[in-house]
Amino acid sequence: MLGLLVFPGGLFALMVGLFLKGLDRRIEARLQRRVGPPLIQPYLDIAKLFTKETVMPASANRAAFLLAPLLGLTGMAVCAALLPVPGVSGGLPAMGDLLVIFYLLPLPAIALMVGGSASSSPFGAMGFSREMTLMFAYEMPLLAVMLAVAMKVGMATGGGAEFSLANIVDYQLATGQLAFDPVMIPALLAYLLFLPGTMGTVPFDVPEAETEIIEGPLLEYSGPALAFFHITSALKTVVVLGLGVALFLPGTVPGGIVANIPWFVLKCAVLMAVSLTLVKSATGRFRVDQAFTFYLKYPSVLALASLVLAWRGM
Repeated sequence: MLGLLVFPGGLFALMVGLFLKGLDRRIEARLQRRVGPPLIQPYLDIAKLFTKETVMPASANRAAFLLAPLLGLTGMAVCAALLPVPGVSGGLPAMGDLLVIFYLLPLPAIALMVGGSASSSPFGAMGFSREMTLMFAYEMPLLAVMLAVAMKVGMATGGGAEFSLANIVDYQLATGQLAFDPVMIPALLAYLLFLPGTMGTVPFDVPEAETEIIEGPLLEYSGPALAFFHITSALKTVVVLGLGVALFLPGTVPGGIVANIPWFVLKCAVLMAVSLTLVKSATGRFRVDQAFTFYLKYPSVLALASLVLAWRGM
């Protein structure tokens, strides 16, 4: 319970996730020659939402409308607890935890779809359709990336595919980080391209698209219910960035816990800046068909290339 509620999941993941959200907004503003909000703005936004009232449409399905935010929050809290923090914690021990994370990662998207459809808003229904289409597109390269890493580590250790994140991290600490292995570079690129899709940022923000469908599934949410969606997004930020660190860049620095926690956060921040902040600052929104085609053409091909090379033992 301590790992789930405090560290490496729970409170630690939430604080880091909100900090990364604030840093993302700050860097984006600077790139666009704006001042931007303070780094603590996401914390203030969450606190303010908890002081507001949750307003629900009269025609909404009350149970589904209120439970949807908790669905995504629970899934991301478990994922955050499973993540290792290299040099600090191995995460909650679990056999096949890489596959557990794969199955839990879609829960925030499913929660958005459930909440959007339960609100009875036409914008929510449109967001539901777009989110489902996009989710089918980016889940395939994610699975291929995970299998490529599992196969690479498993073949190198003389067994089958290795799905334990702790073992994957230990292997890289002993032999070198997979980000610098030529076989795994396509998988790393595919993972970087996967991140903006799963986080719903430009150019893949089609399910919410403020200028088109006015936040889509989130349009009718307010107060604590909306705060839970924002908390889920913060936790998911840590999960997907921390997963990238564990899969490709789990190197540690001398100094124990005191040095390796900031080192972990720094690596997450660098991945965020490269794959999320810079991309959304320089691109415009795709149409949903363009986003779907993009994931089938590029990240999927890159991830499958690494998977085939790892399977052949190269």
